[in-house]
Amino acid sequence: MSPNLLAENRANNPHSQEKKKDLRYCIYARKSSEDDERQALSIDSQIHEMTDLAKRDGMNIIEIRRESHSAKASGQRPEFNQLILDIGKGQFNAILAWAPDRLSRNAGDLGSLVDLMDQGILHEIRTHSQKFTNSTNEKFLLMILGSQAKLENDNRGINVKRGLKNKAEMGWRPGLPPLGYVNERSINRGHNRIFIDEERAPIIKKMFEMVGYQRATGRTIFNYFHEINFKTRTGKNVMLSIVYLMLRNPFYYGAFESPLKSGKWYKGAHEPLITKELFDRVQDQLTAPVQPIHGQKDFQFVKIFKCGACGSGITAEEKHKHIKSTGGINRYVYYHCSQSKNLDCREQPMREQDILNQLLQIIDNIDINKIGMRKQIDEEMKRYASFSEGVLGKKVVTEKAIQVNIRNYAKFILKNGTREERRLILEHVQNSITIKNRVLEIV
Repeated sequence: MSPNLLAENRANNPHSQEKKKDLRYCIYARKSSEDDERQALSIDSQIHEMTDLAKRDGMNIIEIRRESHSAKASGQRPEFNQLILDIGKGQFNAILAWAPDRLSRNAGDLGSLVDLMDQGILHEIRTHSQKFTNSTNEKFLLMILGSQAKLENDNRGINVKRGLKNKAEMGWRPGLPPLGYVNERSINRGHNRIFIDEERAPIIKKMFEMVGYQRATGRTIFNYFHEINFKTRTGKNVMLSIVYLMLRNPFYYGAFESPLKSGKWYKGAHEPLITKELFDRVQDQLTAPVQPIHGQKDFQFVKIFKCGACGSGITAEEKHKHIKSTGGINRYVYYHCSQSKNLDCREQPMREQDILNQLLQIIDNIDINKIGMRKQIDEEMKRYASFSEGVLGKKVVTEKAIQVNIRNYAKFILKNGTREERRLILEHVQNSITIKNRVLEIV
C-alpha cells in the first residue's frame, strides 16, 4: 500500500479519529539557567512551536505548564511533579514537549513517565519530531533518549571538574577572587586571570600590617574600614566576620586550596599582596591566648535580647569592685549594645539584676502558652498536685491556680536556674525582646 493511500485510510478511519480526540494534551515547556541549558529554546519559543504543531495536527490542548528548574535531579521540579500527579488523576493522558530532554534528564523522572505508560494512564508523548506511545519499541526509544540526556549531564559534570582542576594546576583559583583582586574577563571560558585591584589592594595590605606589626584586632580593622568608608566590589560595608576571613586567607600571600577543605593546595600565579612571613605573624596574633581575667564569666542573658535602638545584638561585660573594709570583691555584670549594626549607637548599659527584675514582670504578663519548658513545668505541677493531695491533704483544682503555679515556677527558674534553663523559659519570646532606654519590651 502506498504511503498516500495509507495516510488516507488513517484519516478516514473513524476509530483512529475517535482515539485522537480522546487524547488530552498538556504542553510542558522547561528551561533552566544552568550552562547545559543555554542552547535550548526559551520557554516562550518552545510553547510557540508546540502550539503551532498542536494546531496543525488537531491536538486537544488542555493546559500549558512552564518550568524554570533543572532536570538533573529526580523529584526536584514542582511543575513536573504536579503534572505526574494530574496524569495519575486522569486530568491529562498525553504530553506535548519540545524534546525528550525537556521532560527528563534523570532516571527517576524518566521511570515515572514509563510507569504511567505501562499502566495505560499516559497514552502518548509527542515532541516536535517524534511520537512515543505505549508500545515496546517506542518506550525503549524514549528510555534511550532519556538515558542519553543523563549521560550528557554526567559527562559534563566530569568535564567541569577536570577543567577546574586544570585551572588550579595552572595557578588560577576557580571562582571569584577575594577582596583586593579582580578577575580579567577572557573570551575563552575558564581562562580568566586574576589581577590586583589597584583601588582596594593597598588598604588590604595595610590591614595585614596593622594586625601583624601594630597588634591591631579585628574590631580595630572593622572600625578603620568604617572610618575610611571602605566598600566591597558591590558597594557594601565589610562586616566583622569578613575581616577575620580575609585575615586568615592564604590567597593574599600566594597559595590557595581547591576545592575548599580538600587538602589540595596550589601555588597561585597571581601577584601576592603580602609575604608569607607577614601572614604568619597575623595568624600568631589572631590565635594569641586570651589574657586571664579575675573570676569566671557567666553571662546569663547574652544572645537573647536585641538593642531596641539599632537592632544589634546585646553583649555583656563584667566589672569588679574591691571592698576595702572586708578585702572582698563584688562582681557586677552589665549588658549593652554590641554596635554590630551601628557604631554610633549610644544605648546605655543595663545591670543584670535590673534585667532579671523586668523579666519577672514580663512572666506575669505574657501568654501562659509562651512560657518555655511548658511540658516540664506541667509535669512538675502534676507531681506537686499529687504530693499535695496525697501527703498534705490539699488539692489544686482550678485552672487559675495551675497558671499561677506555672508562672511562679518559671520565675523561680529565672532566679535560681542554670543558664540553659533560663534560656528554655524564654525560648518562645527571646527573639522578640528588645532593650531600649533600659526598658525591656516584647515587640
